[in-house]
Amino acid sequence: MTGNRINRAYRLRRRPVGQLTDGDLELVEEQVPELADGQALVRTKLLSLDPTSRVWMSDMRSYEPPVPIGAVMRGFGVGEVVASRREDMPVGATVSGFTGWQELVLADDSQLEAPLTVLPTPLPAPESAFLGVLGHTGISAYLGIDLAELEEGETIVISAACGAVGSIAGQIARQKGAGRVIGIAGSPSKCQHAVKVLGYDACIDHHAADWRAQLDAATPDGIDVDFENVGGPVMDHILMRLNIGARVSLCGMISEYNSYNKGGEHTGSLTNIVQLIMQRATIKGFLVLDWAHRYEEAITYLAGLLGEGKLHYDETIVDGGIEAAPHALHQLFSGANLGKLLVRVAD
Repeated sequence: MTGNRINRAYRLRRRPVGQLTDGDLELVEEQVPELADGQALVRTKLLSLDPTSRVWMSDMRSYEPPVPIGAVMRGFGVGEVVASRREDMPVGATVSGFTGWQELVLADDSQLEAPLTVLPTPLPAPESAFLGVLGHTGISAYLGIDLAELEEGETIVISAACGAVGSIAGQIARQKGAGRVIGIAGSPSKCQHAVKVLGYDACIDHHAADWRAQLDAATPDGIDVDFENVGGPVMDHILMRLNIGARVSLCGMISEYNSYNKGGEHTGSLTNIVQLIMQRATIKGFLVLDWAHRYEEAITYLAGLLGEGKLHYDETIVDGGIEAAPHALHQLFSGANLGKLLVRVAD
């Protein structure tokens, strides 16, 4: 029986202008209907918080339509099947996918944005890994390095070096034979972590007054590959360091996502984009959702490194249930998290 269950969900009430504020999302309680044939009920256990969450809240042009006003906020999660009328989703199974910002998910493939994926039993790694190192963020790191065609001996710079994607990308670059792996992060402690734990050759704190000079000194032979997660002034200066034939693998531009005002007009800018011409460089944006045919390849590679003890991954898990999600999202933009940022919705 599911009809006596109450779901708590965040619904988008208005599009944020700048940072997310109180009133943009509303936490509501809703009755869960009785299950019909072909449906299952999933309890969300972990919710992934990603920079693209802020994009989805806006009405800017994007790869996914904006979350409609009044709809449950879009998001990835891992959960457990607690009731089922689906043969492929038995009670007790662990699933991942677009759960949304809610405690309970009606798993009906005709209603969800994308079908949920049933994870193997027993799980070969902690549940959280399937939202991070073995999930869309780890796969993004793998694809971004591969699409950049990184060659042995080259210099690669990775912004947000201690973030969910950047931290994995830096280690993959090292495994692929990069000559110098340079990180950019948001604090001295993160930079120390990048060098001592993640294996970067150097890491620059972009809050330091002389960060541009530090980056120049760390890349004496220029930059062959930029794995870009930040955009803004950081990316703008990297463009000035590109070598002839350099490649920019554009994964994200988190510094820009709060720069869209009401109506989708962008207020940020890059001034050195002309360097792509001068250096005959290329820039390639990519989305992990376009590469489903390579997920198995990526996960096999990442799991292999994990099994050999050659891949470290960090997590910041915020407790407090679904209520903690809006406040936790601010950690992405303030840089307070280390590695993958998750909210523990239920034990």
